[in-house]
Amino acid sequence: MKRRTLGAWALALGLMAAAQAQTTEPHPLLDRVWDVHAGAYIRLDELFQRAAASRYVLLGEQHDSEAHHARQLQMLQALSARGLKPALALEQFDTEHQAALRQAQQAGLRDAEALADAGQLNRKGWRWPMYRDLIAHAAEQGWPLLAANLSRAEARRIVLGEQPAPPAADAEQQRLMETDVIQGHCGHRPSPAILAGMVGAQRARDARMAAVLDSVPGPVVLIAGAGHVRRDRAVPRHLVEPARALAIGLVEVNAGQTVPKDYDSAGLDLLWFTTGKQRPDPCAMPLPGLAGPKSSNPVSPQPASKESR
Repeated sequence: MKRRTLGAWALALGLMAAAQAQTTEPHPLLDRVWDVHAGAYIRLDELFQRAAASRYVLLGEQHDSEAHHARQLQMLQALSARGLKPALALEQFDTEHQAALRQAQQAGLRDAEALADAGQLNRKGWRWPMYRDLIAHAAEQGWPLLAANLSRAEARRIVLGEQPAPPAADAEQQRLMETDVIQGHCGHRPSPAILAGMVGAQRARDARMAAVLDSVPGPVVLIAGAGHVRRDRAVPRHLVEPARALAIGLVEVNAGQTVPKDYDSAGLDLLWFTTGKQRPDPCAMPLPGLAGPKSSNPVSPQPASKESR
């Protein structure tokens, strides 16, 4: 009986060890780069070389992902190593503060904290110091910093219909952006007027970012939410030379999703896979200010979040 009990314990320990080994095994996509158009993986050095040859490098992120900010810094360092001096445009700065940001750089300021002050970066809203290393690298290299976003006040005026937004390029762009808004509201469709205003504000943000990128002769890198870099609906639709853009989506891996086709790649040129992050379900509690019922039209099964926009 004793021998049988010891054998059972040994078997149980072996099964536990095997289970632990399986849970700690790296995700098969982690740190790999997928070329959406070629349907193949590419090496990191090829990623950096393609970025170095591009007029616009668009890095789409989840705003609260430390892994994404680390990869963005890796990209900036790789461009520096190849002798490039691009401008760095950030969604985190509002364009109304561009003059002050430029003056601070022209005065020789290279401290990221001081530059964040000059550009009036909302530290709480953008989870400072998450962007400090990116700003510090650009400042140390002498790269121009570009404020790329609408202010909240300007976006609000567009939502309320007090200020016009750029027209949709076509019905498909409008449909995709409406779906993005509904998904971001946990499947609830705002009233038609509010939905139109919110989509208009998003188009205005994308158009403003594109105008900022085109304001410099190039090259230029954009740091923005993943939704802003998609070719089918966002910033590239407004660029002067969209064919010279490289749209890179930084994508968090999920357990059970082990091949690139498991992830949304619409409008992106490359997917750069990173570690994921545990977050509370944004739809677990009712969202305040919902203007309409749950949409009867199916939307993407991705969890609702404002982090990518």
